[in-house]
Amino acid sequence: MSRRRSPAAPPAWRRRVLLAGWLGAGALIVLRAFQVQVLEAGDWRAAAAEQQLASTEIPAPRGAILDRNGIPLVVSRERFEIGVAADQVRESQRDTLLAILRDDLGATRSQLRQISEWKPGRDAWVVIGTRYGAADQEQVRRFHGVHIHRELTREAPYGDLALGLLGREVDGVWRGGIEQAFDAHLAGTSGLEQTAKDNRGRAIPGQTVVLREPSAGGDVVLTIDVDLQEIAETELRAAIAEHDALGGDVLVVDPHTGDILALASVQQGNTNALSAINAPYEPGSTLKPFTVAAVLSEGVATLEDSVDIGQGWWRINGRTLRDTHGSGVITFAEALRESSNVGIAKVALGLTPEAQYAHLRDFGFGSPTGLTLPGEASGLLRRPEDWSGQSPQSLAIGYELNVTPLQMAMAYGSLANGGRLMEPRIIRETRTPAGAVDATRPRVVRDVVSAAVTRSISEVLVSVVEDGTGTRAQMDTYRVAGKSGTARIAENRSYGSDYYASFVGYFPADDPQIVVYAKLDAPRGAEYYGGAVAAPVIRATMEAALASRQSPLSRARLIQARRSDRSVEASDGLLDSRFVAVDTEGAPATPLPPEGGDLRVPEVKGLTPRAAIRRLHAAGFRVWSDGAGAVVGTDPGPGTRLQLGDTVRLRVRGGGP
Repeated sequence: MSRRRSPAAPPAWRRRVLLAGWLGAGALIVLRAFQVQVLEAGDWRAAAAEQQLASTEIPAPRGAILDRNGIPLVVSRERFEIGVAADQVRESQRDTLLAILRDDLGATRSQLRQISEWKPGRDAWVVIGTRYGAADQEQVRRFHGVHIHRELTREAPYGDLALGLLGREVDGVWRGGIEQAFDAHLAGTSGLEQTAKDNRGRAIPGQTVVLREPSAGGDVVLTIDVDLQEIAETELRAAIAEHDALGGDVLVVDPHTGDILALASVQQGNTNALSAINAPYEPGSTLKPFTVAAVLSEGVATLEDSVDIGQGWWRINGRTLRDTHGSGVITFAEALRESSNVGIAKVALGLTPEAQYAHLRDFGFGSPTGLTLPGEASGLLRRPEDWSGQSPQSLAIGYELNVTPLQMAMAYGSLANGGRLMEPRIIRETRTPAGAVDATRPRVVRDVVSAAVTRSISEVLVSVVEDGTGTRAQMDTYRVAGKSGTARIAENRSYGSDYYASFVGYFPADDPQIVVYAKLDAPRGAEYYGGAVAAPVIRATMEAALASRQSPLSRARLIQARRSDRSVEASDGLLDSRFVAVDTEGAPATPLPPEGGDLRVPEVKGLTPRAAIRRLHAAGFRVWSDGAGAVVGTDPGPGTRLQLGDTVRLRVRGGGP
């Protein structure tokens, strides 16, 4: 019997190769494990988290913009869109969810039926609503199949009021006005949340963790008074419509603090304009009081000095200046009152170019005012070395320089403030979410002229309103100081046929509380002068300011100013306790109680919009008008008893029901 031979052992080299192979494979596995678990651990964790978790930015509530009395002009509202994926709703939760949707969230029968009767192949997505509050979404957040999307909307309770001043969002970027200038303060800091997802990539209800809470933005409090802003915009729109103007501006300013109480600009129907600060123009005769101030301050002449205006025209340095009326010898005061180009320019010849330039510069012309809004223009005031032979005469009567409406309003504010020029202030304070307040304070830019000079000029400007070119700005109860201007609009290096018609006034003249500036661009019709089309805007704005519910005017000071008003009869029994607003249609004056009262809405049917607005303002009411057609009535109707400062809506043909 033979023996079976055992197989021969593999050669040693083969064993070594096999061992090396196993060792190499093991090393590769270890190295790969090290690479995955150590070197690439962060990447793999991120990939896993991306599959299992969804990170979402939580937008921060943007801060509010408030008027000087804390009334919201722009606020952020938190809203939630609630949607239901019917195919994801658990049967055990369906009835409870449907009951909440029906009873608490107001879901329609159709929406409820889509959820309760859903079958494969049908659309499973049902949007219940898009404007739910935080409490509403909390009721359904825990249910499977419920998806909630949070939105922060920017809302303006007063609609387009002060739109150009406030700014707006364009393609996700805040443009213009306060929104742009204070974007960093208003914006806040976004938060972050993570939501767990199932194997199909859908969010799992109740599995959301907030990693970082959003931090709300701060608030901005303006110097704007919402009542005066409404008044200014209403009067401006009415004047533009009445005179078929291309646009215009109205400013209301406190001369003692520099506070801008109202700023309204409309250009070619666009209420998003801000031409009051970014559109310089040649002012014409409204600049003459500052020429007079320079003459008086330099001792060149007095208001009682005489000037010969000849036949109302004067040729000098190849240019002829003309007056619209008047001839012969008049006083310097009469030259200002009658707005004599010849008289003002002749007397101004006594000023050196350096002195004339310095005084105009000191009143704020030719440089930005420092207002904290984007896009402010500096205007144009050339230095004397760049003047021509005609420049001194042109500058004396308001040509060869460009000013902004804001610069002009602030310059008149210095006349109303004893010669002290204030920096315009649009921000009253800023507030952080933690409650810290950073208040801005009124700032004096410089003392331009003496108080004695401003008193003298103010008396002449009162005569302008009482007997000169600004009679349509008169108020029976208070003396008003003001000046009109009518300047040709330059087109392609020459003057066209259109005009800027402007008027600036302040009242009460004996103790000024507000300065009102008004300008219309290219008014049409036979009457296009500043005293004819802009002065009535001043008067109506001042009357409406008296009737404003939260007027910034001091009633005690107004009563005192009225008592000292030489134009009011001493026998008037309303001096001690009431204000009188003048009805421009000729009806008897309406007494306005200082703290409120039981007033009746007057009949305005058939009047022009401007006349109706004035009558309602004079009666003590705020006015809202959204059209320019014939007046057909008011809401509430005539005879209705209301309180002082209540709003009456003017119904016009073509302007709504």
